[in-house]
Amino acid sequence: MPTIWDDPARAQELGRERARLAQIVEGLDAIGAGLNDAAELLDLAVADGDEASIKAVATDVDALAGRVGTLEFRRMFAGKMDSSNAFVDIQAGAGGTEAQDWAEMLLRMYLRWAESRGWKTELLEASAGDVAGIKSATFRVEGDYAYGWLKTETGVHRLVRKSPFDSDNRRHTSFGSVFVAPEVDDDIDIAINPADLKTDVYRSSGAGGQHVNKTESAVRITHVPTNTVVACQTERSQHANRDRAMKMLKAKLYELELHKRNVEKAAVEATKSDIGWGSQIRNYVLDQSRIKDCAPASNARTRKK
Repeated sequence: MPTIWDDPARAQELGRERARLAQIVEGLDAIGAGLNDAAELLDLAVADGDEASIKAVATDVDALAGRVGTLEFRRMFAGKMDSSNAFVDIQAGAGGTEAQDWAEMLLRMYLRWAESRGWKTELLEASAGDVAGIKSATFRVEGDYAYGWLKTETGVHRLVRKSPFDSDNRRHTSFGSVFVAPEVDDDIDIAINPADLKTDVYRSSGAGGQHVNKTESAVRITHVPTNTVVACQTERSQHANRDRAMKMLKAKLYELELHKRNVEKAAVEATKSDIGWGSQIRNYVLDQSRIKDCAPASNARTRKK
């Protein structure tokens, strides 16, 4: 009789799921034990009239409430792919150097944020700007519920600032788009017709040594029916870059299908093509130190930093 160990990939998936569930159960057990200890200590403190101990119990209970809040927040990650790793694609909008500099700022922001959470990041592709910044970039984020945390970042991001590229120090508005897709496991079947693919190879740019820069090892794949483009140049061999690019393509096509099935969300094609006024999900106004979410569910929230 076959067992789960006959399928290593499935066994690994179940192992990850067990670890996630064990973390939740252990957290609940710790909260329960903490509440019991706090109740016993409070009874003793009240009986003895010990104000210091009563304040200490209040502090402990506040900390436990914070842990409960964290678990409540985790409940929002109920999507099938929320626990997956993520691919993040950033594209500069119209506006030349100013928009390309903004795209690089977005890239640094997300990379630093992911690293601050202890997650692993890997830059898979980047296209340098004409003067500064980047035209586009794609990176992978590996971490607990990375896609669940990042999926709402998909959309247009608008920057308003006094441009360092303007000698008159005038305010400029720039746009950049962010697209987030989950890393799709091999056991999820994404049907891709090879006839629908256009593959280009080219020399990698940037760091990587003579082999990377002098051979056509970088790979760009276009899924013609959806005009979805992925590229990878981090590996030394063309074959390895092709494998990574196909994995990225599967992730993007999976995310596109999810959006098509959810009529409550904006069409992905519109989100990716209209990188301009009226379509942004967040505004960054630097000279006022203000960031405002514009997504429908949160347009009343303004966060200041």
